[in-house]
Amino acid sequence: MRLAPSLLATGALAACTLLACHSSAQDEKPAAAAPAAAPAAAGTIQGTVLEVLPAPPYSYIRIKAAQGEVWAAVPAADLKAGAQVTVQVQVRMEKFQSTALQRTFDAVYMGTLAGAAPAAPMAAPAPAPGVPPAPGPAMASAASAHGAAPPVLAEKVARATGPNAHTVAELHSAKTALKDQPVVVRGRIMKYMEGIMGRTWIHLGDGTGSPQNRDFDLVVTTSDKAKVGDVVTVKGTLRVNKDIGSGYVYAVLVEDAKIVR
Repeated sequence: MRLAPSLLATGALAACTLLACHSSAQDEKPAAAAPAAAPAAAGTIQGTVLEVLPAPPYSYIRIKAAQGEVWAAVPAADLKAGAQVTVQVQVRMEKFQSTALQRTFDAVYMGTLAGAAPAAPMAAPAPAPGVPPAPGPAMASAASAHGAAPPVLAEKVARATGPNAHTVAELHSAKTALKDQPVVVRGRIMKYMEGIMGRTWIHLGDGTGSPQNRDFDLVVTTSDKAKVGDVVTVKGTLRVNKDIGSGYVYAVLVEDAKIVR
């Protein structure tokens, strides 16, 4: 969610098993608008645990590794100093701020402990903290991005009018023809996350589509403000198979949108 997000990831921490820009730990987010970057190593960090900082649902661990001392964040685990660990890395976050710990890390490797079952908040396809994720195993939609999938909107929202207007389901079905084109869509904000990779990420539903077809949810990035429950019209550019790095791709994403009420 190449998996999903598997943040922010999900990923067990990642879409992971990515980008949980997690519904259960929403106080964890990057302090600065720094994009996630894949670790330069082969995807694992091995070494000796020097320090453990519990911050449910995560454990932050300082590891003495071949590349020096590094911090990693994994699903909560019972670890002690001196333990030997292998962290399967999904994403590296720069200037990562943990409000739970009230500190900012220069860099944190988000991942899971080798051989450990991921904790529920990190279960695929949830993304890593602070990273927006790609959804579903085949990246068919973003319905599962940022932890639990947004709810299906029961009522229908009146569609946008005018040029380039579409429903959420139409954007999914016509994505190839609409790739890199301006689009307009109206819906209700079902999920809203600020400050992730320097942008606000919105999940929009309008009552069209279905979870079975993975076309009921639209992910939108914007710099505008809104809140969950708002009915808004968004105007942006439709991206198809948008790669945000670290192996995470969105099948459909409306980027750099303006919000009109």
